[in-house]
Amino acid sequence: MNKQKNIIRLALAAGILLMLIKFGAYLLTNSNAVLTDAMESIVNVVASGFAFYSIHLAARPRDQNHPYGHGKVEFFSVFLEGGLIFIAGMLILAKAVYNIFFPETVGNLIGGMGLLAFTGVVNFVLGTYMVTQSKSLNSLTLLADGKHLQTDAYSTVGLLVGLFLMYITGFGWIDIVLSLGLGTYILISGYKLLRRSIAGLMDESDMKLLGKVANILQRHRKDDWIDVHNLRVQRYGHELHIDCHVTLPNYYDLNKVHDEVSLIDTVINSNLHSNTELFIHADPCIPACCKYCRVKNCPIRSEAQQVDHVWDEERLGKNEKHFENG
Repeated sequence: MNKQKNIIRLALAAGILLMLIKFGAYLLTNSNAVLTDAMESIVNVVASGFAFYSIHLAARPRDQNHPYGHGKVEFFSVFLEGGLIFIAGMLILAKAVYNIFFPETVGNLIGGMGLLAFTGVVNFVLGTYMVTQSKSLNSLTLLADGKHLQTDAYSTVGLLVGLFLMYITGFGWIDIVLSLGLGTYILISGYKLLRRSIAGLMDESDMKLLGKVANILQRHRKDDWIDVHNLRVQRYGHELHIDCHVTLPNYYDLNKVHDEVSLIDTVINSNLHSNTELFIHADPCIPACCKYCRVKNCPIRSEAQQVDHVWDEERLGKNEKHFENG
């Protein structure tokens, strides 16, 4: 968690510096498109500040009021960042439309382009580093902040291309077109972050993550694990909570059931590379399970195995045993 905080501190310090450089580029050029890029930098600084607070809060241990920890605050951080980006996009579009009717004179483009090129390189390098670290640290906040910086770098590249075209052609209307294009791009980026944060707060199924868990179970499944169903995965910051139902032979005693459940827990935790808490409900097998049961020399088998189901996210995610869905 300290590493996450240090990365966010770095992003915050870089954001403040780059914001000042971009506003300096605007004062140098008086370009509406450059102002667009500078306004987004304000969002970077505010978002990084809240990201630092959310990571600090998410690191707090579980307590009686928060039995699942404080990790979901990261979704609020992403929501704030997405909301600020969305608002910035709307303001940028409004300013661009205003300048269609009241154009401003643009000048000293070469100097401004040099400053912007520097900020674009820094944002891309820092954003890529944060996205890479978010995967190893399993941090949604770092991922959102890193993606935002990468987006900012891409928009800066587009801005530089447009400013260069304006420089060699002398067409002032290119500045307005750039602002409209960048504003729309920023608006869509904000919407995507808002959509992702709301999905996390509403515990929407993460099919990619569910598929990863299903793949681990498929690769390491034992014959004794007759059936897995009602598999659900919830993310709480850098922690995951998984619950499912597992069908085991009905003649197993409680100690054997406990051993199998613990083995499933170990398999998932050792392969998912994330702090994972599992809640597993054990079901006893019934005769209808025999047609897909892999158990060898079963003393109570009523019919031979007929099918061998592949465990994927669709099958394991259903709230029904496998014999109920074929």
